[in-house]
Amino acid sequence: MRELTKAFKALSDETRLRILSLLLERECCVCEVMQALSISQTRASRNLGILYDAGFLKVRRDGLWALYSINEEVTKEYLGQLVTIVDKALSGNETVAGDRERLKTAVRVGPGCVRELTK
Repeated sequence: MRELTKAFKALSDETRLRILSLLLERECCVCEVMQALSISQTRASRNLGILYDAGFLKVRRDGLWALYSINEEVTKEYLGQLVTIVDKALSGNETVAGDRERLKTAVRVGPGCVRELTK
């Protein structure tokens, strides 16, 4: 029961739903999420962490970057079903469409991304 509650709490935030939508497009680092959603590094990292802790995401290291993606190998089948439902529910949403457009031009800028992106 606790894991299910954690999953629903993770999905109860607009920013996290927008992040899931981005990650349905492709894997992203924190900098790319920041750029696509126009949010701070702290907010992006915190929300990615919540989605990861709930089991929706996996992370892999590639040099300087931690790359987040949808966890296709979830141990709880309902998590995959919830991601599918979120994807369908957000289809045609203008905010999500704008996020995905900005993601197309987002770049991985490394550990200095916070300073560079907030100038």
